[in-house]
Amino acid sequence: MSYTVEAADALARLADFDAIIDVRSPAEYAEDHLPGALNWPVLDNEERHTVGTLYAASPFEARKIGAAMVARNIARHIETHTEGLPKTWRPLVYCWRGGQRSGAMNWFLGQIGFRARQMTGGYKAYRAEVRKLLETLPGTLDLRVLCGRTGSGKTRLLQALAAEGAQVLDLEALACHRGSVLGAMPDAPQPSQKRFDSLVWQRLRAFDPARPVFIESESRKIGQLRVPELLHERMRASERCLWIAMPEAARIELLLQDYGHFAADPEGFCRQLDGLVALRGKDTIKRWQAQARAGEWAAVFGELIRDHYDPGYERSLSGYYPHVAKAQDLTLPDGSAASLHAAARALSSLN
Repeated sequence: MSYTVEAADALARLADFDAIIDVRSPAEYAEDHLPGALNWPVLDNEERHTVGTLYAASPFEARKIGAAMVARNIARHIETHTEGLPKTWRPLVYCWRGGQRSGAMNWFLGQIGFRARQMTGGYKAYRAEVRKLLETLPGTLDLRVLCGRTGSGKTRLLQALAAEGAQVLDLEALACHRGSVLGAMPDAPQPSQKRFDSLVWQRLRAFDPARPVFIESESRKIGQLRVPELLHERMRASERCLWIAMPEAARIELLLQDYGHFAADPEGFCRQLDGLVALRGKDTIKRWQAQARAGEWAAVFGELIRDHYDPGYERSLSGYYPHVAKAQDLTLPDGSAASLHAAARALSSLN
């Protein structure tokens, strides 16, 4: 009986496994991992560094010391995590390249009697599959692109659409960033590029190509992360654009909510504004910073949308989304849940 499975086959039927076990170090796991994977490291970060350093001088000594570390760690994982699991438990095990680390864990689990399988090629093969599918999956989808000025409720409309059962790809949520100079999320750093790619891939593969997918207009980068190239091309080429509008007072209210965390950190807000000096000039930035320090948040956000966000967004949009001139208009009276869900229900009913 074969105790290995090819990466493409494993990814096509991940739901068939009772668990996915990533035996790489916590640092490797944190950078990216298979959907739903649990981290059972056979070498922790320090141990992996120790063995790697020793390997350069003496492969034999490195293997001997590493084997003892791996055996102790596997024993601990078995004692900690497998109590009560039936013999029919079927985990998928992987490491970086489907080599010794996952091979050792897979062997021990198999010797116990579990129906463990080792993924051939490991994370490296998974990453290759993700990259390959990101170059094909977006081409199968009917994208409906939400366009509109900053603060017009596009992200909240996506959330309302998802609640109504529509297919939604919220790239800013996956990227942990709102896409603007002030867009970093408090206490939520952006994932690695590899992790972002995995999250996008995971969402794309779950969509039904026969149904539309709603997505917000984005530039090539969201914070420090790049949107997959074909996905961005398909977004730009979509002829099904929707222009979301909202009165200025309502937009400012949404921005006050979304960026309310700056009220407790006005100096952090001011430091972010320093990045706009080249575009808006020192005097303008100093005025906005003074307003922020004085707690005049509505005034500063009003000026930001009129003098910075709106002009910049419209220039960028006209260059990247050529079909926006023919976009269907949708005006929201405000950002209330009632308004958003009414709009979402109307959009969900469109073909």
